Amino acid sequence: MRLIRFLVDGAGPRGGRPAVGEPRVGEPRVGEPRVGVLDGDTVTELAAVGSLGDLLALPLDQIRESCANPGGARLPAAGATLLAPVDGRTEVWAAGVTYERSRTARMAESEQSADVYDRVYAASRPELFFKSAAWRVSGPGAPVSVRSDSVIDVPEPELAVVLNAAGAVTGYTICNDMSSRSIEGENPLYLPQAKIYLGGCAVGPWIVPAWEIPDPYALTIELAIARGGATAWAGSASTATLHRKIDELAGYLFRADEFPAGVILSTGTSLVPDLPFTLEAGDEVRIRISGIGELANPVVRGKAAVRQALG
Repeated sequence: MRLIRFLVDGAGPRGGRPAVGEPRVGEPRVGEPRVGVLDGDTVTELAAVGSLGDLLALPLDQIRESCANPGGARLPAAGATLLAPVDGRTEVWAAGVTYERSRTARMAESEQSADVYDRVYAASRPELFFKSAAWRVSGPGAPVSVRSDSVIDVPEPELAVVLNAAGAVTGYTICNDMSSRSIEGENPLYLPQAKIYLGGCAVGPWIVPAWEIPDPYALTIELAIARGGATAWAGSASTATLHRKIDELAGYLFRADEFPAGVILSTGTSLVPDLPFTLEAGDEVRIRISGIGELANPVVRGKAAVRQALG
């Protein structure tokens, strides 16, 4: 079972169409977004709610009931075009320096402030930051971007936790936390500029309910960056090495804030290409997490290119 946000009879993907029986990916140009449950080759709309934000406003037991008995119209999966599984007032937040690899990468790019990342890795309080409003999030097949004023840019493949309004773990998805290593490396206080911009966040392809992931600390994360028909960089890691536990991160996020439409919390990256690797326009970023699925996005450079690609 997968929770999806989708369009019916959309424009389909840019650059090709998946096999019959699979949802199309990309940001279509027509129709109104809908939410539903994908089960096999059939999508069933959720009759009780009009958005994923509405669903995440409910208690966990009611969310489970809505997923088990969606009650809405049914359609073939091939007739659905996937969108980012986040809408309305739901926000995307992220955690930083939660893996050993993240700590060493941040320290390498920030020689003058390296001790900041070393200390936050060991501190009792985690690093948490706002990543994106729902409207700015790219879905599967939609472009992500590197800033035009940045020199070194990387994708950050991350397990993202979907929390309802009460802070209960409701599901899991994939987040690409795009980052400018050169901007953040110049000064840690530039993190918002390095992380928060149009095309800087992708989420998808769907939400897998929490009750279908028996152990979120036993998942394999894979990242592949394609360039010119070849693999420019690839790596894999395991969530078993996550330094901060999910309940801890969620607890700090909800300690002094509220999320009436739920929130997506990306748990940090364990895969960072070595310097001086950087993304280029025309690359494709492909992230796969076992038990969840795959999120693929083409790369463009600069705000104007993102706006043009999104139409």
